[in-house]
Amino acid sequence: MTETHETPLLDTVKFPQDIREFSTEQLTRLAGEIRQETIRFVSISGGHLGASLGVVELTVALHYVFNTPEDRLIWDVGHQSYPHKILTGRKDSMHTLRQGGGISGFTKRSESEYDPFGAGHSSTSISAGLGMSVGRNLLKNDNHVIAVIGDGSMSAGMAYEAMNNAGAMDERLIVILNDNDMSIAPPVGAMSAYLSRIISSGAFRSVRHFAKVLSKKFPRPLEEAAAKADEYARGMMTGGTLFEELGFYYVGPVDGHNLEHLLPVLINLRDDTDPGPVLLHVVTQKGRGYTPAEEAPDKYHGVGKFNLVTGELHKSEAKAPSYTKVFSDALVKEAETDDKILAITAAMPAGTGLDQFAERFPERFFDVGIAEQHAVTFAAGLAVEGFKPFVALYSSFLQRGYDQLVHDVMLQNLPVRFAIDRAGLVGADGATHAGNYDIANLCCLPGMVVMAAADEAELKNMVATAAAYDAGPIAFRYPRGNGLGVEMPEQAEVLKIGKGRIVREGSTVAILSLGTRLEESLKAADELTAKGYSATVADARFAKPFDVDLVRRLVESHELLITIEEGSCGGFGANVMQYLATEGLLDNGVKARSMTLPDRLIRHDDAFKQYDAAGLNASHIVDTALNALNREVVAAKPSPVRA
Repeated sequence: MTETHETPLLDTVKFPQDIREFSTEQLTRLAGEIRQETIRFVSISGGHLGASLGVVELTVALHYVFNTPEDRLIWDVGHQSYPHKILTGRKDSMHTLRQGGGISGFTKRSESEYDPFGAGHSSTSISAGLGMSVGRNLLKNDNHVIAVIGDGSMSAGMAYEAMNNAGAMDERLIVILNDNDMSIAPPVGAMSAYLSRIISSGAFRSVRHFAKVLSKKFPRPLEEAAAKADEYARGMMTGGTLFEELGFYYVGPVDGHNLEHLLPVLINLRDDTDPGPVLLHVVTQKGRGYTPAEEAPDKYHGVGKFNLVTGELHKSEAKAPSYTKVFSDALVKEAETDDKILAITAAMPAGTGLDQFAERFPERFFDVGIAEQHAVTFAAGLAVEGFKPFVALYSSFLQRGYDQLVHDVMLQNLPVRFAIDRAGLVGADGATHAGNYDIANLCCLPGMVVMAAADEAELKNMVATAAAYDAGPIAFRYPRGNGLGVEMPEQAEVLKIGKGRIVREGSTVAILSLGTRLEESLKAADELTAKGYSATVADARFAKPFDVDLVRRLVESHELLITIEEGSCGGFGANVMQYLATEGLLDNGVKARSMTLPDRLIRHDDAFKQYDAAGLNASHIVDTALNALNREVVAAKPSPVRA
């Protein structure tokens, strides 16, 4: 592909209404220009490339056929929404994609009226679409609701719950299954397109509806036989029997890159007045039109900046391995000497680092698809049989399996290990993927052990600790990004449950850090010492059970205790403060402060800048200490940005 930014047709388009008089030939040219611009923008900012390239023609067709934004167009996950953003008034802002102050990498209601539902996690679109459809009917409106969902997202139970409900309600809703993995698609081509066009037509559906009405006049056995004959005849033609069983009228498969096939079917579905939900099966190719992305769809699913011409990714030289890599290496090492260790993930083997485990121990690795609820209970079943399952999930994805963690793991005190990646703020992915809530969520559960790694060496120790712990459920959290470059132990240490450590001794201010705020805590201690206030820094290691002896010692020997964590209010600091109050340790004049993420969402940005916005960097710790000690304070300035 040659580097060019000439987009004469796209330059005439600001909003979808600008394309609705275009010819099919013009729409095809427009799709090519949108694909070109999508590649260019992502090469500058990074982002989700492969999925967006796969839906360019589908995006153009949907905005051409339907009257958006009055017609609600819902993109599941949002990974594939970049062409949609380009067509809906955000083309001139795409260079700010996923950057501080710029537009989100996902759909976002506050960003555009063309984003009726925000999404960063998968499998929510059909439920949301059904709600909008019911709301439309209650308001006596006549707009369309279209949900676009990928075949990967269809592995989540929530999608089938929504489809089952929509089918039972016979609610008018259009679901487009974007099948970019060919995992459930028969071959597509001219015959398939012809059948889909016929089946989606009002005439065919009217005849079919008439046949259904007529069959109800027959005795019940004949009526049932007629229904089955219809179902299986259509199943043989289209392969949609599963969706028909859920109450959806199935159409497809259709080539999602051929507008001559796609447009007539969408127009038929738009103009159809029959009630009931419809599923259109569209087959696309991830990374379409960009050779590097076509050849390596996993690699180009989410990418950093890259060379537009060669596709070569720009990699900054890391001074330390990523936390995800440290976890991966540590788990493999533990599994080499313990054949009871198993690894489970929910459609994120590479993202969680478990691809390395899968290669080394394929029979002990399980990818359950986008099914976090199932992953947790599946692990519980393995624990019953004496295995040591490690469930590796992003913090924000673990939220989806919380009920199972409570009911199936905690209540039965089963030794399931939870590796919680992407803990704390996550940079460019923003609020949808921020791991803000796991400390508060987990620390309220009886018998739960919760650890937080301060650096990569501590993470290695925590993997070993989790492997050795069989008394109940245990979790350890670690952030996105690279470690600090600390020396790694040759042999991991099994930590004593519920015991923290003193990192630096002082006398006036005690800073008790949970997780990777330890580095900023040490910087703050240096600054406080320079101002004449000797500071102790401690690493809590355990959010639950926390080290009560350490906390008591810090309170009894310092004027001020500050707790700091990369999590929401109601977590570690809240539990420490409750302990201090209950034990009367605040009665003798010692001061205590808790620093957490603020009670608001933090926009996507560089992670260091996010923590500045959250008030959790070294300068904020210093000001918190000086304020509490009633010393002269200058309002905190943003911390210097690290190189």
